[in-house]
Amino acid sequence: MEIDVYQLGTLDTSYYKTQSLPITQHWGDLWSIIGKGSNAPLKILLQDGICLMSKRSSSQRSPQHRKHKTQTTPTPLQQPSQDQSQLSQNRLQQSPENELWRQRQWVKLFSEVTFKIRQSLQLKEILRATVTEVQRLLHADRVLIYQVLPDGSGKTISEAVLPAYPAILDLEFPEEAFPQEYQQLYAMGRVRAIADVHDPTAGLSDCLIAFIDQLQIKAKLIVPILQNLNAHTHSQPIAQNQLWGLLIVHHCDRPHQWMEFELELMQQLADQISIALAQAQLLEHLEEVVAVRTAELKDLNHNLQQEINDRMQAEAALRKSEEQLRLITNALPVLIAYVDDRQQYRFNNQAYCDWLGRSPGEIYQSHLQAVWGEDCYQRMQPHVEAALSGQIVTYENEIALKDHSCRPVSVTYIPHFNEHSTVIGFFALASDISDHKAIERMKDEFIAVVSHELRTPLTSLHSALKILTTGQLGVLSADGQQLLEIADENAERLVHLVNNVLDLQRIEAGEVKMEKQACDAAALMMQATDAMQLMAQQHRIKLVVQPVAIQLWVDADYIVQALTNLLSNAIKFSPPGGTVWLAVAVQSSKAQGFKATPCEAHASEALFQVRDEGQGIPFDKLERIFERFHQVDSSDSRKKGGTGLGLAICREIIEQHDGKIWAESRMSQGSTFFFTLPL
Repeated sequence: MEIDVYQLGTLDTSYYKTQSLPITQHWGDLWSIIGKGSNAPLKILLQDGICLMSKRSSSQRSPQHRKHKTQTTPTPLQQPSQDQSQLSQNRLQQSPENELWRQRQWVKLFSEVTFKIRQSLQLKEILRATVTEVQRLLHADRVLIYQVLPDGSGKTISEAVLPAYPAILDLEFPEEAFPQEYQQLYAMGRVRAIADVHDPTAGLSDCLIAFIDQLQIKAKLIVPILQNLNAHTHSQPIAQNQLWGLLIVHHCDRPHQWMEFELELMQQLADQISIALAQAQLLEHLEEVVAVRTAELKDLNHNLQQEINDRMQAEAALRKSEEQLRLITNALPVLIAYVDDRQQYRFNNQAYCDWLGRSPGEIYQSHLQAVWGEDCYQRMQPHVEAALSGQIVTYENEIALKDHSCRPVSVTYIPHFNEHSTVIGFFALASDISDHKAIERMKDEFIAVVSHELRTPLTSLHSALKILTTGQLGVLSADGQQLLEIADENAERLVHLVNNVLDLQRIEAGEVKMEKQACDAAALMMQATDAMQLMAQQHRIKLVVQPVAIQLWVDADYIVQALTNLLSNAIKFSPPGGTVWLAVAVQSSKAQGFKATPCEAHASEALFQVRDEGQGIPFDKLERIFERFHQVDSSDSRKKGGTGLGLAICREIIEQHDGKIWAESRMSQGSTFFFTLPL
């Protein structure tokens, strides 16, 4: 029985014939016989993936197998046909014992190279071991690995050479030393074995022979090293069978007939080098990926650390800011708090604890009603709802303190909006106005007393002046008559002022009882315009009234007084030839704007408007004009008359009817006064 040698696992794609020998030949301790039999295949396994298989005779081999062997068995390029007979003759001259030794050395070399590839990813180490072991096994003078560069030139990157011959490690060769046609053949996997470089049948050019002689080369074997389809460089796929380099063996002392065993060995080693290349390139690719990822992680870690530092600094700054804010707010003698959209306290200063006699924990996250009690909460609830709807609210209230006393406060709510313009809470500020109220009471009492004391003599004086102006006591000169008219006009103004002061004081003190009854808004409007018609004619002002029949529950006299006060101001501050409008409309109590709206199914308010064409009111004075004795321009009071109490009286009358009054104005475009009355 005869045997062939194969590499385990590649039997379907490669054929590595070594030598036909009797099975009884002694193989040494490396082998272990797994099966036996004269007819069945005899399978002998070898370490590191090598096996021996019993085979049929060459005449019994299938054509497909012969074709496979022809395709994969290397053949020299431009080598005479008699080289095959010389190889066979050379092989026949070898004794079985010598051939067996070579086979064992080949297996050992192949195993070592394979082991190094498996154990190491260092390409230089693998290549150095390969050339060293090949030189020793083949008794070659020089073995080298030549890398083909992209521009067609090349470089020796690994070499094992005897000391007697020149070394060419790291030597670079120009493109002319490696013709393009040879590159194409090697890229196809062709092997070139030249037994004698001076043999004309070798087909070498004279210049190439001269170059070879400088290196003292007599015979050479060239096996291509190809990169497979799965190799990668910088994550980009390489085309199949791309030529990477050459595995070259030189004999320098004499020509050499290359054996089939040597060709097969070199081919197998070239394949293993290709595997090593793939591993090295994969390692390089992985190292690049790891380097990129490491750099990304470093940047990420740096950014994260920077973010942590920034956040820690921001938190420290926030804590410091909060401490400073709390110190400031605790030092102020006012109530400062933040209330969320569920009407629960999220922040309050120390004044809350001092005024209410509660700890911070009792107030934090507590509802407004739980903190202030039912009565106080009922008074503040409409204003809280207005603040949560987005309005800035200012009002006065009375709160109960820890000693059960009441304290008047001025309260302001400022809504807090998020990035979506949604109200998420409001800031609350309440200040003690007890002293202010006391001063106001003293002032009111003083004015009331003085007004009351002045009222009787002023009335008598005014009556006497009226009698004098009639001429019943004699006719005065023109100058005397003029002085008398001036005195009468100022006396009438003083009487009107005293009456207004007394009326306002009585209304604020609750001494005036509103006699409410069902009234028609249209009738009230006509009554007010009729009363102001003469004044309008004197100032050459056109009065335009748009009455609407709306049923109201009001004190008719006081509403007419409010309308006449507003019409009087509009007439006085309109230029001659101007127009003053009086209108009314029905609107919903939930309407947000100040414009009149058509009557709705659930309408609950009557909205009155008095509009003029005067010079307008500055924006910063629109709220203050309803205060006592406050006028936009004090010089107007002397030119156009007025006490500065008309709008204050209007506000008291409207608020006594549970209505609201306000003004809108633009400079040089006139003013509009609005007030509402519930239906």
